[in-house]
Amino acid sequence: MGPRLRNTNEWVCVAPILAVAFLKRPLTAGKKYAVNSGGPGKMEYYHQKNREGRMDTIRFHFAVLAATVAIAFAGITAVAPAGAAECARGDLDKRYCDANGDLVADTPSDASKLLDPDTLVFSYTPVEDPAVYENVFVEFMDFLSKKTGKKVKWYGAESYAAQIEAMRSGRLHVAGISTGPTVFGVNLAGYVPLAIMGKSDGRFGYKLQLITHKDSDIKEVKDLKGRKIAHVTPSSNSGNQAPRALFKSMGVQPDVDYKVIYSGKHDNSIMGVANKDYDAAPIASSVLDRMHDKGVVNKNDLRIIWESKNFPTTSYGYVYNLKPELQKQIREAFLTFDWTGTALKKEFGKKSDRFIPITFKEHWIDIRTIQKTNGVTYTDQSLKGLKVKKKKKKKKK
Repeated sequence: MGPRLRNTNEWVCVAPILAVAFLKRPLTAGKKYAVNSGGPGKMEYYHQKNREGRMDTIRFHFAVLAATVAIAFAGITAVAPAGAAECARGDLDKRYCDANGDLVADTPSDASKLLDPDTLVFSYTPVEDPAVYENVFVEFMDFLSKKTGKKVKWYGAESYAAQIEAMRSGRLHVAGISTGPTVFGVNLAGYVPLAIMGKSDGRFGYKLQLITHKDSDIKEVKDLKGRKIAHVTPSSNSGNQAPRALFKSMGVQPDVDYKVIYSGKHDNSIMGVANKDYDAAPIASSVLDRMHDKGVVNKNDLRIIWESKNFPTTSYGYVYNLKPELQKQIREAFLTFDWTGTALKKEFGKKSDRFIPITFKEHWIDIRTIQKTNGVTYTDQSLKGLKVKKKKKKKKK
């Protein structure tokens, strides 16, 4: 075989040359025809010439067609690098690009792909009763509406997967997404985190706490072996990803040394331990504090076996393809909202008093490392894995 053409530029150059060479090829070289003064020989000569004329025409059209197809092919493939197929993206889904290396999806440069909805849909990370948290965020939603000039509607997501799927499909525009699922939202839904709850001095975060009932004989992590332990969901940081990475270094491997039961929410894990449905559970300290403050559970009924260093809390942000002006307005709404006298202050005031700016690249580095250690991949299949079937509530006797 002869040398192969390595790229589309070579096709552009070579195609016309091949076409011309094909046209210049001698059509009758080396052929002699019998030409008599008359009779069959003369008729044979004319028939041969007619055949040659037809062949000239066929060769000409074929050469032009070949050159056109080659150049068209080269033109199509030459455009490809500007599309999504060959852009830098890291762990992002193939529909997104990350040219600036900040690990989140770039805003589309094509204006036709930008969203500017009349109504913004806002959601908070799934909790036991989503309706309660609609009231907690009502003042912020009003403020967001004033800043953007748009209506703002609440969406009570029942699972992490539902929240991420809603954003990916364009049905959710602004959200608070829990720590672990934030990474899935960024990579699978084009989510752009911009803030978390914190204090004026920049303090923020929560701890992974391993809890058990006060009457339990579980005293340390190694005592989890052979027990029934509640994890939250596959994507939850403190409720699954971090325990899988950190407990292993302490000699205990979930699913091998003890049975993992997914509860669906931190609230469910905490209540399950308090009611002795589970032997123990890794949970987010912020959720336990909040439930205790509201009188839902009594910390005195529980015992903390072990706790981690601080992790970032729920992130807040928007979907990547909102118009740049709208993105700016949403960012400003989070970072200038005054919590004084609001339901947010009442609900979260002991740990936070404002939204503070963050970046996914810097503040989520430990979370990404934990997920990488656990072999997490960001695919449609992994998104399906975030779904946990709801447990039927026990009927009161």
